[in-house]
Amino acid sequence: MAVARLVSLAENLEDHLGDPHDDGSRMPFKKVLSFDEREEFPYELTNLLQAWGIHEYCLPERWGGQAGDVEVGFNLVRLVARRDPTTATALMITNVAFMPAWIAATDEQGRAAVHDINHGARMSWGLSERRHGSDVLANEMRAERVPGGYLLTGEKYLIGNATIADVVTVQARTNERGGPGGWSIFALDKRQCPAGTVTALPNERLHGLRALDMSGIRLDRVFVPEGSRIGGEGQGLELALKSAQVARVVISSIALGAVDTALRVTMDFAEQREIFGQKVVEIPYSRRQLAECFADLMLADAVSAGAVRGLQSNPEQASIYSSVVKYFVPTLLERTMAQLSVVLGARLYLRSHPHFGVYQKMLRDLAAVLFVDGNTVVNLKNIAVQLEGLLDTAHDADDSLRAQAVARATTMYDVTAPLPTWRPEQQLLVSRGKDDALLALPDALERLRALAARQHQPRQQELFRRAADLGARLLEEFDRLRSETARIKKETGRGHASSAEQFRLAEQYCALHSGAAAIHVAVRSDGVLGESFPDGAVLLLCLERVWRLLYPAETVTDAAAIDQAMEVLRVLHAEARLFSHWPIHLQASGSWLV
Repeated sequence: MAVARLVSLAENLEDHLGDPHDDGSRMPFKKVLSFDEREEFPYELTNLLQAWGIHEYCLPERWGGQAGDVEVGFNLVRLVARRDPTTATALMITNVAFMPAWIAATDEQGRAAVHDINHGARMSWGLSERRHGSDVLANEMRAERVPGGYLLTGEKYLIGNATIADVVTVQARTNERGGPGGWSIFALDKRQCPAGTVTALPNERLHGLRALDMSGIRLDRVFVPEGSRIGGEGQGLELALKSAQVARVVISSIALGAVDTALRVTMDFAEQREIFGQKVVEIPYSRRQLAECFADLMLADAVSAGAVRGLQSNPEQASIYSSVVKYFVPTLLERTMAQLSVVLGARLYLRSHPHFGVYQKMLRDLAAVLFVDGNTVVNLKNIAVQLEGLLDTAHDADDSLRAQAVARATTMYDVTAPLPTWRPEQQLLVSRGKDDALLALPDALERLRALAARQHQPRQQELFRRAADLGARLLEEFDRLRSETARIKKETGRGHASSAEQFRLAEQYCALHSGAAAIHVAVRSDGVLGESFPDGAVLLLCLERVWRLLYPAETVTDAAAIDQAMEVLRVLHAEARLFSHWPIHLQASGSWLV
């Protein structure tokens, strides 16, 4: 979708929902906090959004939805999440539970499922079990083949929407020997099951996302017809892993939305609150804290944007960038929230404050993004086992391979580049040694230096040159990771990919990949995302945030660069624009007595 059309659609949703600080709007913080305090599922809010049609942008056009480009649904959910991560998560669970069908359903199955969702059906993704967590190959739910279908027996636990869902997409063992080919996926329609045969497990009380239905189901020889199986028998693990790749990318929309609100209300405070004769925003320490938090959000925005577009344009590498995003974005933004909490001070504890009460909810809700749909360890492991191949390929790449990577990276990071039709079945479970964010980075650095030379303002020229210099240092760090990986392999042997040292290198790889993404977005989407993008100071500060994850004591920005980044932040805040590369105007008010 063209930039202007996406922005128009997003602003249409914003206008429909209204200013969340206005109690009379359709989705105000006051109502969101009320559901949260009562731990009551927000039917009113999910129904409101379904009536607007938000779910249609997450369903394939060929079966009756409106999903063309994944980035459309991603950004719409992000705008919901800035009001309520719980409502956004409830909606997203249906989308994730539908993913196996999108990948492998027949046309008849797909059309029926989309018809149901368009008519209000809710879905749940029945993957995890009480005793096994992330170890899905140890799951125990079984599907016994009988004439005409299967009998499902077992339990799924801690699955979102389990009780309220009409359909639960269930992974079950169809081969007693287990193994990668021992699993299949079924669409269990609870409405078609005899009364009492599907037992709802108790809803678990949560620290964050308190209003979410997080429960489970227990089945005892529940019959499902042959036509309820999604894909081939034995294809279940493949479908689960490909669905997880999608979930890991799109769930970053929840984190981005939550931190946008947290930064926005902190800026409201900092712009108005005076202490020791100065506004908080003018105090040098607080000023840097705010600028750094803004840079974190822009960095997370860049790596997410590339990954979202990559689902369509570069499905062969989904294994890598989905795990990078799922590890890096929530861990980075958790640190961001800690910094914002320092600036906001005591007001973060005021649960009932009409303006700042929502902050503590965003702080709690963000934590859930760390572990749902693959926790930190699962994602780091996926990168750790592929790390040697990724680094070797980048080190030995010839001009032809790099040229191919540049072409793919252009589509991933140039938001005006047309995207092909999304075919999630084309996603691969391993990246085969390629990560275009890394392979195309030398080209991006050349483009960054050219961008610096084109700047009319000497100050911007200098900032972009400094960003290019720091980017070159980040590129050299990949060679260090390669040497370290070789050393660990030599010292540890066959188990090196599971060593703590290799996981640490995987963490660093995620940071470096994200820094590369920030450079790619800056140089490939230059001139199409509004007047304030790209800005040399913001980019330099983003790259410094990556550098300091490797070398915490080293800074490269000075007070002047911080002042420039703050000016960008203050303009976006004053104009009520999303803290993002996307130039989306929001319904937001900050004129409150603090």
